[in-house]
Amino acid sequence: MPDSCRPLTVWEHFNTLKNLKVAYIGDANNVCNQLVIGCGKMGIDIAVASPPEYTLRKEILTQAMENARESESSIEVSIEPAQAVKNAHVVYTDVFVSMGFEHEKSARLVALLPKYQVTADIFEYTSEHAIFMHCLSAHRGEEVSDDVIDGPRSIVWDQAENRLHTEKAILAYLL
Repeated sequence: MPDSCRPLTVWEHFNTLKNLKVAYIGDANNVCNQLVIGCGKMGIDIAVASPPEYTLRKEILTQAMENARESESSIEVSIEPAQAVKNAHVVYTDVFVSMGFEHEKSARLVALLPKYQVTADIFEYTSEHAIFMHCLSAHRGEEVSDDVIDGPRSIVWDQAENRLHTEKAILAYLL
């Protein structure tokens, strides 16, 4: 099930979804795809930084760009994490080795570490009150450092709690 609680968690934290920028750092996987498409639909600017071999697929980027044009938001794609997070309000990442890609673990870690790991240093480029999100479970020391995921800017547990309540609401509606 997609992480439909992301917008709720961001809205709870900032009391708005207007004039926000999300930065996604890492493998442009299913989580990244959902973010760029959703942000484009909701009018939220998003920047993605990933290595060329793990960047957004063309069809996903095309759909996201159409959404962004309609909502007057922007989508940036880069290989530079510092560029992507510049003035971002939300820094998001996901595991570097998703289920089904375990056989690629060594190659993925070589391509992604350490440049695409979300560390405290990356927050030097963000907006002053930027937050960290991850849909969990996290591979500490890979896509995120302990000081970020356990730090005061992390809202991963709020996000997980909202996911629980959102999924319960969907189940209640369907039943």
